[in-house]
Amino acid sequence: MNALSYWLFRSGNQLLTTIDQNGNNIFPYGCASDFGSPKDSLLVGTWQGLACYAAEIDKIPDGISGELMPVRSLFNLLGAEAVSLVGRAMQLLDWQKNHRYCGRCGAPTTVKTGAFAMSCAGCDLVVYPRISPAIMVLISRGDELLLARSHRFKPGVFSALAGFVEAGETLEQCAVREVREEVGIEITNLRYFGSQPWPFPDSLMVAFFADYAGGTIQPDPLEIEAAGWFLRDALPILPEPVSIARQLIDAATL
Repeated sequence: MNALSYWLFRSGNQLLTTIDQNGNNIFPYGCASDFGSPKDSLLVGTWQGLACYAAEIDKIPDGISGELMPVRSLFNLLGAEAVSLVGRAMQLLDWQKNHRYCGRCGAPTTVKTGAFAMSCAGCDLVVYPRISPAIMVLISRGDELLLARSHRFKPGVFSALAGFVEAGETLEQCAVREVREEVGIEITNLRYFGSQPWPFPDSLMVAFFADYAGGTIQPDPLEIEAAGWFLRDALPILPEPVSIARQLIDAATL
């Protein structure tokens, strides 16, 4: 690990970035010893031909001129390859932090050699990184799209409907149930669009198109602040371009 590598250092919900001579935000670069040999670092992939490690930090390592930036804000600045790498790092750091002790017997765990798995020496339980599947559905009715906003969204932003898959449920069943629960309408002709890992904290978002099949919009007040039909050429404020939600909506307006 003392070879030159890139590093993703996370402190809280922020990621350390440095500024190169061209003024670009990049990942810190150097040997592990340059950063105090961070403990429990994880190899999360490669960046620009070199290994890339991720680690938790309490403060910016000595000797680094850098800035801690919120991970979500970085997603709007980075390209697709860097977003994928950062997302992977965030999910793996969460997994390592959340499973330092065995959930069955309470004994300390260690990273299993050669795999992303936390292993318990006490009872042999092996815990892999958690992935929580969620569906997203963009519903069309003629030249209109159904968009909604959650209380958690930034002011004015609308998006496609989404929700987590429940135990024993297929993606298709989840799509029908979530739409029915959130806005009270029925859908048909479900078509797969694409998927995206979303590390807030550990989702895999699976996106679909669907057609309106009946019903009147009745938003669930616990989940939906507002929902309505919007003409494809007169849409409200949409999610960030890096998100699959935005890619799904953009694809429906081409």
